[in-house]
Amino acid sequence: MVVEEMGLLRSALRTVLSSEQDLEVVAEIGDGAEILPVAGRAGPDVVVVDVDLTAADTRGVLTRLREQVPHAAVLALSGRWTADSLRRVLAAGTLGFAGTDVTPAQFVRIVRSVAAGNRVIDPAVAAAVLNPPPNPLTTREREILRAAAEGLPPKEIASRLYLAHGTVRNRMSAILRKTGARNRLEAIRRAQERGWL
Repeated sequence: MVVEEMGLLRSALRTVLSSEQDLEVVAEIGDGAEILPVAGRAGPDVVVVDVDLTAADTRGVLTRLREQVPHAAVLALSGRWTADSLRRVLAAGTLGFAGTDVTPAQFVRIVRSVAAGNRVIDPAVAAAVLNPPPNPLTTREREILRAAAEGLPPKEIASRLYLAHGTVRNRMSAILRKTGARNRLEAIRRAQERGWL
């Protein structure tokens, strides 16, 4: 079973797997909310999940998947692995971990190995986790983002950190730019996933 939001990538994964004589794609979905009901009906041996699904509590869904469909091994895919994201998915009982840049042949090997019950960590994932990119946020920007993560509005952040309201606003703009986020909630999530907070 393939779970991937991006239609083009989902189709590519299906094509790669379907081209193998001993592998069959029993279901493919683009919405993380459908994982449990579809897996329950389709009964896959392996569930390939993009853990960067935007609208899903991935760890919660994967934990429930292990409880409700215990025979299904999970292979987690991500384009941006961090130590924290690997830990969270590992805690959910995932067997395989791969980057979205693996070759088709590597991907098929990993799927087969996970189906056989083996734990597999793609070397590129291990390298990304062991050698994370440097934190681009300054100490002050991290303080502002931590306060924002507590739910404080900009004026309260300014008061707590003894800053002008305009300074907090300017620093938040810099944080959004550095994290590549559209809003502060996304900036908080991305910074936490990358181990910057």
